[in-house]
Amino acid sequence: MAPSGAHLRTPAVLRLALAALILHLVLVQPTQPAALTLAALATLPLELPVILLALVAIGPGRWAQGLRAVLVAALTLLAVLKGADFAMVTALSRAFNPVADLALIDAGLNVLTGAMGHALATAAIFGAVLAVGLIAAALWWATGVCSTAAPGRVRGAAALGALAFAGVAVVDIGDRLGRWDPPLKLPGEAFTARFGIERAQMARDTLADLARFNAAAADDPYVGATGLLNLIDRDVIIVFIESYGQTSLDTPLYADLHRQTLAAGEGRLAAAGLAMASGLLASPTRGGQSWLAHASVANGLWIDGQTRYGAVLASGRQTLYHLARTAGFHTAAVMPQITLEWPEASVMGFDTILAAADLGYAGEPFNWVTMPDQFTFAALDRRLREGPREKPLFVQLATGTSHAPWVPVPDLLPWDAIGDGRIYNAIARSGDPPRVVWRDRDRVRAQYRLAIDYALQTVLAYAERHAADPPLMIVMGDHQAASFVALDERPGVPIHVIGPAHLVERTASWGLSPGLLPPADAPVRPMDEVRDLFIKAFTAAPGPS
Repeated sequence: MAPSGAHLRTPAVLRLALAALILHLVLVQPTQPAALTLAALATLPLELPVILLALVAIGPGRWAQGLRAVLVAALTLLAVLKGADFAMVTALSRAFNPVADLALIDAGLNVLTGAMGHALATAAIFGAVLAVGLIAAALWWATGVCSTAAPGRVRGAAALGALAFAGVAVVDIGDRLGRWDPPLKLPGEAFTARFGIERAQMARDTLADLARFNAAAADDPYVGATGLLNLIDRDVIIVFIESYGQTSLDTPLYADLHRQTLAAGEGRLAAAGLAMASGLLASPTRGGQSWLAHASVANGLWIDGQTRYGAVLASGRQTLYHLARTAGFHTAAVMPQITLEWPEASVMGFDTILAAADLGYAGEPFNWVTMPDQFTFAALDRRLREGPREKPLFVQLATGTSHAPWVPVPDLLPWDAIGDGRIYNAIARSGDPPRVVWRDRDRVRAQYRLAIDYALQTVLAYAERHAADPPLMIVMGDHQAASFVALDERPGVPIHVIGPAHLVERTASWGLSPGLLPPADAPVRPMDEVRDLFIKAFTAAPGPS
């Protein structure tokens, strides 16, 4: 008879199989949603036999514990980086950059809290930390099982086998990274090793790119030039519509509504005597990080990550707003989504900064969105444009309603009914909260569709409201929404120029088309060209620098 409790013991072979499965799952962990398939999970990672045989060869000795700790730490770190990649591809359609993207953690936590609420966001963060701890613990257990799986007499053979498989893995990694072209192609992939090497190369390339970027930031032909923007005779308002992308023009789910809104707005603005021209720009970001688009337009440089963003802030480069200030404008930033300190604004060239707390909104927030776009435009007039002024304005305004979670979407109200914003309270409390809506991707897309349409209606209504004495408005999307929302992987965003004919006509060299609906084959210009195009279009003849 078996001793008491023997039936509860896990056989050694099953323990070894479970340990190998844990290592396998960590090694084949997908870095993007498209790779989350059974076929990918069934692929043999070439590092697995290397690790298994190496652990057997090491054995259970004391010095082996240190090597296990290093291996577990490395695999845990790579699992975290892969998880970060998965999240970044889902949200921003690009890989995680370990040098440039660490600063995004705080911004991501703010968005998560706004979308899910403080309690659920805290639980999600705790769950993520717990998951990392469990992965590390599982790896420690698995490596311990493997290191005691065989008697000492087989360890020499295991070491030779590990070296042989390591050589095969190195050849395969070099092949897949383009280092050489071996005669025999293997069907598997060295998943984690290749991923780790690629991330190390990304870090190295990011630092090298930063050096080139700093040199470009220091080379500015407009520093010290005189007579800039001397053809503009009125206020200028540069409007960034949050998450407004090219998908609004040609993806059926969105285009049927958004094109109708643009066409109707074009008719009303034309009847009011305004001229319009539209085209497409390529944004440096997708799914988020609006400030990269703002900075690319302001600085005339391609700013596609936090490293470049930090570098341009430290460079002392003259932004479009610095140059406008020198040209005699009063510069301002109207930023309803800025709720915390914004120290970098001090080097962006703004004379006045109106963040959320400065706009006078007394209503309830729309989850993460602080106030409706129409209130923001009304506050722009109340705080900056009404009453006597010595200088024309040059304003950057970023909308907020079309920022995730897009719940709820306000209605366009009569302008004289807005007041201090408390009229929005009933709307702000209506409908399902984000944690309910975001369980269904179709509902998320439906809310996004309505939010963008509201933003467009607001901008067009504002332009129509001021048609008798119109400002020059440069309206553009900051980036496409996340891919699963936009149903689009392109970087394109629309740009619309709205104002008096004699100024809109000066943008003919930008490749724009008349009206608010650019043609399908419209050229897509990089967003970083906007600063210099604007200066050239509205400057008669710059003086020497």
